[in-house]
Amino acid sequence: SGLTKADKSATLAVRTGGIIASLPVKQGQRIAEGDLVLSLEAEGKGAAVESARAALAQREKEYEASERLAKRGSLPKLQLDTARSALAAARSALEKAEADLGQVEVRAPFSGIIDTVNVEQGSSVQQGAPIATLLQLDPVIAAGEVSERDLTHIAIGGKASVRLISGQDVDGRIRYISRQASAATRTFPVEVEIANPDAAIPAGMTAEITLTTEPVQAVRLPRSVVTLSRNGDLGIRIAKPDDTVDFVPIDLIDDTTEGLVLGGVPADARIIVAGQDLVTEGEKVNAVTADEATLRRLAGKLAE
Repeated sequence: SGLTKADKSATLAVRTGGIIASLPVKQGQRIAEGDLVLSLEAEGKGAAVESARAALAQREKEYEASERLAKRGSLPKLQLDTARSALAAARSALEKAEADLGQVEVRAPFSGIIDTVNVEQGSSVQQGAPIATLLQLDPVIAAGEVSERDLTHIAIGGKASVRLISGQDVDGRIRYISRQASAATRTFPVEVEIANPDAAIPAGMTAEITLTTEPVQAVRLPRSVVTLSRNGDLGIRIAKPDDTVDFVPIDLIDDTTEGLVLGGVPADARIIVAGQDLVTEGEKVNAVTADEATLRRLAGKLAE
């Protein structure tokens, strides 16, 4: 199981304080990237820009005059340097004034839906105050977790089906598989991307996620037949056609109450079901087909 979440989520905030002059959005409204969300009163900031422009124009004239005098040798180099510094300071002052003017507007960083609006037109806001929450719900994401055992059977781009708590079934694709297991559960977070053009699927909805894996050939065997190689690998021992012992590594696909579901077991394998821990690879054995009593005993272990 898992939960749906927005593909993107942003808490929009003002970069400077002031009085809200315009608030053209409301909760639930769709907006496009770059749309205006809020603007502050900017009379003082606009005047500051005009003043900075005028100051820059004056400093440019002063520098040009100083440069002409310096070329004729009529002005000390120190005074030319002072004029140059004053010009640079005026340019910086204009850039700051223009940046301050630009900060009176808040625009959408991406297309989405305004989920919450925290302010009212005409109210005062402080620098950094949150004003609205923007969600991008197309695509919507179903987030869940997979076990260590299932991790090797899924891949980015793999198909997935999601059943929402509303009963709706939707299809998606795996877009993210974490490479870091949760320390508490030893499971790996995964994300499934689902097309949601009309934003009908909200964020935060409970979802049952089914990940589609490639079909594999597998067989259910009792736990007792599984053993370890000299290197500690999990597998089974088999008797080859010449009655020598061989070790076959296996993939543990599932651990059920009826036994272990194993992949990688050869279709024609003669599995050693008794004494497999007493023989080694290459050893010649007298392989005997298990009698009915042994088969019943193994069948009983499968059912345990």
